Amino acid sequence: MTHEIAQKFLAELPGIRNDLPFSPVLLQKLFMQTGEGAMSSMHEIAETIAKDQGLTAKLLAVANSAFYGLQAQVTTVQRAATVLGLREIRNIVLAVGIRALGRKRPVSKDFDLDGYWRHQFHVAMAARDLARRVGGLDADLLFTAGLLHDLGKLIVAMFRPEVLAAIRALAESKHLPDALAENEYWGVEHGVIGALVLGSWDLPPEIVEPVNWHHAPELAPVSGREVLVLALADALVHEAADPESPCAAPAPGLAESLGLPLEDIRFVAANILADESVDQFVSNLV
Repeated sequence: MTHEIAQKFLAELPGIRNDLPFSPVLLQKLFMQTGEGAMSSMHEIAETIAKDQGLTAKLLAVANSAFYGLQAQVTTVQRAATVLGLREIRNIVLAVGIRALGRKRPVSKDFDLDGYWRHQFHVAMAARDLARRVGGLDADLLFTAGLLHDLGKLIVAMFRPEVLAAIRALAESKHLPDALAENEYWGVEHGVIGALVLGSWDLPPEIVEPVNWHHAPELAPVSGREVLVLALADALVHEAADPESPCAAPAPGLAESLGLPLEDIRFVAANILADESVDQFVSNLV
């Protein structure tokens, strides 16, 4: 019965694109304008975003937060893009859009929204660092994938809070990682849910695939190293936050697959969790 509920829910996911605070066309255009090899000017990108005044105001508030540590305030999207970089602007737009979903459809009181966002940013930062250490990967795209990796959890919290409560009870009673509890309860885990939503927003596969497979990297048909990096970043951040967490494993195997010394990258994760600027970013999303 729970598997039938999951299938019905999956069929509804493409409709979530209509709950974004801005048109998904804006996201698609923004990714085209800021992708590798794109020829769009800063002015053209700023114009794309400036069509939505609410988005512009929120973007500037986040850009001026302590997370970025700018020497002087930026007052226009074009200036923010010049100072922070185009892909960073894209990440802010995504974060603002997803945060707005939570305001349109309030999440369960049992869901720690601030904690969710802190984890997203910690994993994003770890994924970018690991990608640079591995080499030959797009570190900025992996930051974006990290920022979005648990979107499926947020979607379930908004649209099926009773399912989230049941999954959490199962995970706690059996000391299971979230993904295993999700699969046991209704046969689908949050990576798949998040990937389906992101796919409906026309985000590129370089972001969607790591999100989809970050709890089953050995099964990923494409983007293998990217998936391993995201899976490792997630495991390391969980481990640094709570070494006893069932979500902390299996970092050793993942690190070995990427040729990374585990103790060095554990230190990176610990430093990221100690970075208080993430709290400033999260507070500006509210």
